[in-house]
Amino acid sequence: MKRNKLVFASFLLLFLASGPAVLAQKTKSQLEQEKKENLRKIAEAERILNETADAKKATLGQLKALNQQINARESLIRSIGSEIQILDGEIIDLRIVVSSLQNDLMHLKEEYAAQIYSSYKANRGNSRLMFLFSSSNFNQLLQRLKYLEQYADARRLQAEQIEVVAKELNDQRGKVEAKRAEQQQLLNQQVRENRKLAKSKQRQSTLVAQLTKKERQLRKEVEERKEANNRLNTLIADIVKEEEKRSSTISVAEAASDAELTKQFETFKNQLEWPVKSGFISMGFGTQKHPVLKRITIVNPGVDIQTESGALVTAVFDGVVSEIAVIPGKNQVIIIRHGDYKTLYAQLKTVNVKKGQKVKKGDVLGEVYTNRDGVSEMEFHVYKGLNNLNPENWLAMK
Repeated sequence: MKRNKLVFASFLLLFLASGPAVLAQKTKSQLEQEKKENLRKIAEAERILNETADAKKATLGQLKALNQQINARESLIRSIGSEIQILDGEIIDLRIVVSSLQNDLMHLKEEYAAQIYSSYKANRGNSRLMFLFSSSNFNQLLQRLKYLEQYADARRLQAEQIEVVAKELNDQRGKVEAKRAEQQQLLNQQVRENRKLAKSKQRQSTLVAQLTKKERQLRKEVEERKEANNRLNTLIADIVKEEEKRSSTISVAEAASDAELTKQFETFKNQLEWPVKSGFISMGFGTQKHPVLKRITIVNPGVDIQTESGALVTAVFDGVVSEIAVIPGKNQVIIIRHGDYKTLYAQLKTVNVKKGQKVKKGDVLGEVYTNRDGVSEMEFHVYKGLNNLNPENWLAMK
């Protein structure tokens, strides 16, 4: 009975230890995916940074790409740290299991030795045949025969349990060593990433210092951006007026089609594909702090997406091209109507569509504009009527 309790205790501990491990495995899988995504972002930012660095002068584009890379690397380091913590817990659990198995194995061997010794004492000077044939009657003979068979089975079972526990002990020891090796690899990776992060932050400080010397130029760019946004707001207001006039003249079928498109567009909230394949949001929606100038804010009606030179801009959803314009400070601008919603694509070098043209999701609208500093950055806006919405609430996570 004691032997069964010991073995049960071992496998109960194995079960308890494997329970958290299953949960941890899900978390580790998620962290591994985060690591891959952060590594992709780091590599993407590096490519964009190299393009802007070719200009041989400090630019806001360089700083934004560097900031993106730093953020992705910090997130990567956090993911690695979380993985290390999970492995710490798994190693502790495995060590508890190993200790329990060692204890069980010791007791099983002691009991087996006691069985062997008891058998030796019981049979010393007596053979099994004599033990059987000295029975007083046939029933006693059968009972003694059954006893010997049960005793032999108990010894065989004890030996098998010792073998099972010993094998499990070796397996668990191997798992501990594998976890330790995995943890060491992560620690080494964490050290490497921290070194890279320190270099990037040093480079960031240098860039900020260089850009601070260009305060007059940066302030001028902020004012130019304000003026360009005002022109854009005027354009949107004119388009809305035209659409209000149009709504009173369209047929019932056209109105139903617009309503259906509106409904479809709304179902894709947080799921719209990005207008460019690669890139990152270099300036978010709404009031944003200037990356260099203190106490200076910028009101952004959409999001800025910094990408690679020559990047193609594509429609995020089915619709109709309602306007194509050239706005100083925004370059070429395309506005697409999706029922009651509109998407706007600014800072384009070329335009591949015409006003009134129907487009499908993924159709190429044009090519992103690259400025004299080597920065390829487009603007993406979402509107419902005159209200500009946060595009980050519409685009799929990236």
